[in-house]
Amino acid sequence: MSSFKNGVKWAVPCISLVLNTDVYSGSEKYLLWVWHNRLYLYTAAALCFGLWFSLKMVLKKKSVPSDLVLWVQKSAEKNDRAEVHVSGVKIFYGSQTGTAKGFAAELSEEVKTLGIPSEVIDMKDYDPDDQLADECTSRTVCVFIVATYTDGRPTENAQWFCKWLEEASTDFRYGKTYLKGLRYAVLGLGNSAYVGHYNTVGKNVDKWLWMLSGVRIMTRGEGDCNVVKSRNGSVQDDFLAWKAHFLRRLQALARGDSGSRSSKSSCMKTDGADHEGEEPTLTNHSSEEELMETSSDEEQSDERTSGSVVDVEDLGNLMDSVKKSKVPETHVSVIVFYSFIKGERKGSNKEGASREMITPTLRNALTKQGEKQPGQMLQMLQWEGRGGCYKHTFYGIESHRCMETTPSLACANKCVFCWRHHTNPVGTEWLWKMDPAEKILEEAMEKHQNMIRQFKGVPGVLPERYQEGLAIKHCALSLVGEPIMYPEINTFLRLLHSQRISSFLVTNAQFPQEIRNLVPVTQLYVSVDASTKDSLKKIDRPLFKDFWPRFLDSLRALGEKRQRTVYRLTLVKAWNVEEMQSYSELIALGQPDFIEVKGVTYCGESSASTLTMANVPWHQEVVAFVRQLADMLPQYEIACEHEHSNCLLIAHTKFKVDGEWRTWIDYERFQELVEAHEASGGTRSFSALDYMSQTPHWALFGAQEQGFDPADTRFQRRNKTKDVSGC
Repeated sequence: MSSFKNGVKWAVPCISLVLNTDVYSGSEKYLLWVWHNRLYLYTAAALCFGLWFSLKMVLKKKSVPSDLVLWVQKSAEKNDRAEVHVSGVKIFYGSQTGTAKGFAAELSEEVKTLGIPSEVIDMKDYDPDDQLADECTSRTVCVFIVATYTDGRPTENAQWFCKWLEEASTDFRYGKTYLKGLRYAVLGLGNSAYVGHYNTVGKNVDKWLWMLSGVRIMTRGEGDCNVVKSRNGSVQDDFLAWKAHFLRRLQALARGDSGSRSSKSSCMKTDGADHEGEEPTLTNHSSEEELMETSSDEEQSDERTSGSVVDVEDLGNLMDSVKKSKVPETHVSVIVFYSFIKGERKGSNKEGASREMITPTLRNALTKQGEKQPGQMLQMLQWEGRGGCYKHTFYGIESHRCMETTPSLACANKCVFCWRHHTNPVGTEWLWKMDPAEKILEEAMEKHQNMIRQFKGVPGVLPERYQEGLAIKHCALSLVGEPIMYPEINTFLRLLHSQRISSFLVTNAQFPQEIRNLVPVTQLYVSVDASTKDSLKKIDRPLFKDFWPRFLDSLRALGEKRQRTVYRLTLVKAWNVEEMQSYSELIALGQPDFIEVKGVTYCGESSASTLTMANVPWHQEVVAFVRQLADMLPQYEIACEHEHSNCLLIAHTKFKVDGEWRTWIDYERFQELVEAHEASGGTRSFSALDYMSQTPHWALFGAQEQGFDPADTRFQRRNKTKDVSGC
């Protein structure tokens, strides 16, 4: 109770102190004033302290001799000038056919001309686990020129490097900053016709380096082997354009310009739709039309508003620029978001627009190969009296009167033995501007005749054959590409027949419905380059994903034809000569009238193929193969041989009448039959047996002439020490 009373006695004065300030003493009033104005006092104290500290620093600086300060400043400037921003460039290449390797060497020489050390490195000779991290601190710039091989896989020499990079990008033991500080650029090489795998390796290498905190010095470049869709006309020109951008960027880095648009938020686009279940690929772009972007300010401003995929870091800049143009912001937001998601590309063809089939680059390449343009290509066969081609031996074609042409350069395959080295465009459908059939035939005949006229008076040219050559009698639609892709192919065939010109059409067995829709052809070929799905994919490298069902259906479609049909087998040593049983099954499927078996022809070194002379079989090897194959086909026998072309003909026994082969063609009879067919509106049909003709003895298999027409003069090599026929 006493404590309570004491507490009350203490509280009463306090309350009265608050209610009545008059009772404060002088010291108490001073303390109360300080408390109420404490904020101003603190500010004044801080200001005084700042003035004192600044004054002290000024006095201290004045105590340093002026000449010493000047020396320090000059030394700093000198060190800045002497600093090396790029110590060198290392160019890594992943190459299967030598293209990427050649580009790496060319780029290295260009870099050296800038006074910067450069080194070309084969990926298989480089251990990324031990060496790649060192590039992060060495001030080097790493360039990766990588090609995409079959099914989107790396080339053989890049497989280990890519495998390590992929695993490291997701391995916690390395961490997400393992390659922090690594400056790099990537150029991918591929073919846009392979939609599901276009430049997959280049995209992945770029993604994995980015995931490990590598810094792009410029956007990934893409070289396209598809001459139709290549932005610059060819993979070589794509490389040259990318190289020019890279060298400019390298020079900027060497000057110390570290500005780069390649941050971790840079240019992300998801390509996850290509490969279900795979991690989305982070790329700067994936368009064949948008080969590259650069880091220069001028070009960035153009590209960032060009309709390409918009960089995340550029959205703000784009919004600012559009605001300045007084476009409603709500509309801008919708446009930017739509473009970012859809990934619209600059220069992409609008629906219905058609490209030129022959680009300037393609025209130059084909002109070097001796072709005649425009609209078609044409080749003269041997006709000077030194022996015709194998079609003369097998079917009675007069080589000097045979016009070889095509209404379509495009093809749906990229065969390893393509004798055009893939300079022609590729595609799975007709995408190009189309010349009318009348124009193509007219120009083809004109070019053929002009070529023959160039041989007038040339020693060795027989005068009678010169005159005959001006009158075209045969047309081989097999020069290059896939003639059956041409939308007006039936019109073209009818025009040939109206000129009484025979038709020999070759297709690569990827368009079964077009085969079924064909009007009668003098002889219809299907190329059977392999007998199994895996080997066909390896040799023909088809563009269609369902290439095998298409291939089999094409053979069935061939079997439905009543006119002459032929399987053309091209033997590639160490590739397809061991598939005997499978070949016999395919022959049973299509039941062709004839089977041509020919050793592959080596057409020189090419970056588009790994084929060498080692893959060319000797004629004796082709004969041995044909013997074994014929023994497995009860209704077929070896009929003819043309040793000079390394080729043999297996024929159905229905063409062996009274013990004599009738593989030759009665061309006049065929023209009468096809004319009657057209006159009847297609109701009056005819078969291959209606226009067959007897085969001469010298063309038969086992004859001493081995397919060489004795009416011609054969010229042998001088100092011939061994038989190299067919090679």
